[in-house]
Amino acid sequence: MATFSSVTPQHVLAAIAEHDDRGAQAFLGVYGFTPTPGVTLTHDGQTYDATAILAVAHRYATGRAALPEEMSGGKVAVSTLLTKRGFEVSGGRAATAPARRTTTRATKAPAAPRVRKAAEPEAPPALCPTCYMALPATGICDTCS
Repeated sequence: MATFSSVTPQHVLAAIAEHDDRGAQAFLGVYGFTPTPGVTLTHDGQTYDATAILAVAHRYATGRAALPEEMSGGKVAVSTLLTKRGFEVSGGRAATAPARRTTTRATKAPAAPRVRKAAEPEAPPALCPTCYMALPATGICDTCS
């Protein structure tokens, strides 16, 4: 599944430039897309297939174009992604966004606050009764023995 977090407006503009250079049919054919009716991106007075533009913008961002299978069936909210990046997209809400489920959830009672147990103080080190130096783990003073 393609993720689009790395796609920037510059990547989208590069995909639009490639679309303009190749022409609409060649652009769609190179990447295996068919025209998506109703989901259009408008830039400088021209309209583009928003789904294909976003897939190719993904290629400019990551080196791999998103496949048509990854873009269809409501898996990617094309209009939302392009709108967040400052582009004008018409249509596509129903075609790209998955249907929301309306379920009711039972609300849980708030959990009781967790009480931290106070840390136990360390035991003072054992001292040599003669020189009052801390005893090593052996219990025999290195200085007095």
